[in-house]
Amino acid sequence: MAETKDINWLETSSLHFDRENPRLAEYGISKTAKDDEVISLLWDAMDIKELVQSIAASGYFEHEPLIVAEEGGRKVVIEGNRRLAAVKALLDPELTKEKGWDVPTLKKAKLKELETLPVKTSTREKFWRYIGFKHVNGPAKWSSYAKAKYIADIHRKYRISLEDIAEQIGDRHKTVQRLYRGLMVIEQAEKKGVYDRENRFRQRFAFSHLYTGLDYDGISNFLSLRSADAETRTPVPSKTIKKLGELCVWLYGDKKENKPPVVETQNPHLRQLNQVLKNRESLAALRAGKELAVAFELSRFPTDVFEEALLNSKRELQNARAYLTTGYDGSRDLLLIAETVVEMAEDIHSEMERKRNRRRNPSKNKARTAED
Repeated sequence: MAETKDINWLETSSLHFDRENPRLAEYGISKTAKDDEVISLLWDAMDIKELVQSIAASGYFEHEPLIVAEEGGRKVVIEGNRRLAAVKALLDPELTKEKGWDVPTLKKAKLKELETLPVKTSTREKFWRYIGFKHVNGPAKWSSYAKAKYIADIHRKYRISLEDIAEQIGDRHKTVQRLYRGLMVIEQAEKKGVYDRENRFRQRFAFSHLYTGLDYDGISNFLSLRSADAETRTPVPSKTIKKLGELCVWLYGDKKENKPPVVETQNPHLRQLNQVLKNRESLAALRAGKELAVAFELSRFPTDVFEEALLNSKRELQNARAYLTTGYDGSRDLLLIAETVVEMAEDIHSEMERKRNRRRNPSKNKARTAED
């Protein structure tokens, strides 16, 4: 095909996936991974199915060229890896058949068209602003880990300040600082040998658990964490490095020890972990292998537990009242349960009232004590 402006048409077979792509790094793709490994990951984790169907039906649009950088004698696609994977999947029916993927079988003429793709040649340094805007805070957003890795790579490779990066990609400086600190923390854990991401229990690295949790007071105090404003590569002081290893296991688990993470979701698990780390007794229970829910109960103030129990009781009684007409069948056993509930409620109410009166009239209570 003819060249259009700065767009060239290159053979698809000559184009290579970017093994340094932040999204691929999130799933542990190595620099030596084969193309079919990359395609499989993109198919399973980043949903290229729709792209495959679209390209099969309409071909590859010239106005969406891949961005390629010449690196180490190879043409590396630094923007457009999902599109490249979709095309390579269509061109490799043996792979797709082996994987059991639903990929259309194209006629020879259409396959011939996909053997070359539109490409713009650039460098990472020249193109980082566009890629950053598009994926960090733009229409095709990356995960928090991919964003953090991209920010850190630009900051370290090209010596661009985090403030300038934030301005260029259209994000808040504070957000960029927090993402950067999160990545520095996990890298610090690996450099100090207290945790290895490759040993995590789940396939995907849930970076958002760490990035978000570092802002919680219990977790940050547990690590004696430095502020995100410091923009340091060592946010965790040496005295708490071992604690960082513990935190990583709680967040991500330990595959070798067959330990799943205690944090499966941010709400409520991450907040529960944060509360546990504020309390010696609950922390000791977690370290002893108790479940997070058990350790969390130990960390709670009695006033909070009482209030929650009372409110839950009220909600359940309201629910029972709503179904009384259609749900009560005249059973004596249920009536006895209701009577027990009434007795317990009256007992709780009487005790609460006595305690309230004692607090409101301390002088009378002292007088009664003296008379006794």
